[in-house]
Amino acid sequence: MPKWEEYKAQAEERGALALELYAVESTPAGSPEAVKANLAAHLAYQGELEAAGKLALAGPMSDASGALMEGTGLIIYRAETLDEARMLAEDDPMHAAGARSFTLRRWLVNEGSLHLSVGLSTKSVTLS
Repeated sequence: MPKWEEYKAQAEERGALALELYAVESTPAGSPEAVKANLAAHLAYQGELEAAGKLALAGPMSDASGALMEGTGLIIYRAETLDEARMLAEDDPMHAAGARSFTLRRWLVNEGSLHLSVGLSTKSVTLS
């Protein structure tokens, strides 16, 4: 396997976006009550990170069948380094309290698209 920085440089050379983000998979580690007890603080923390430009995307994931809410969450951070991303994850009240645990990985975004529609007269915004 190539080293991360070598692969990132190759992606940039071939014209890929090579946007480095950080993906956190967050899973319940404590009781359901512990998760519920930390939910308000977790959501407030996510809001602070979003306002600071550090939170790219976040939300729950289904089980493998797609039919059930498993309790796993996916959080995508914008950070300067892996250490900064780890600190962001560790400071999440869910993780700090032990209600959830996490794994952290670098994510290199090379392809894809986002669609943003802004309705001027309707004052509406749609992201898909």
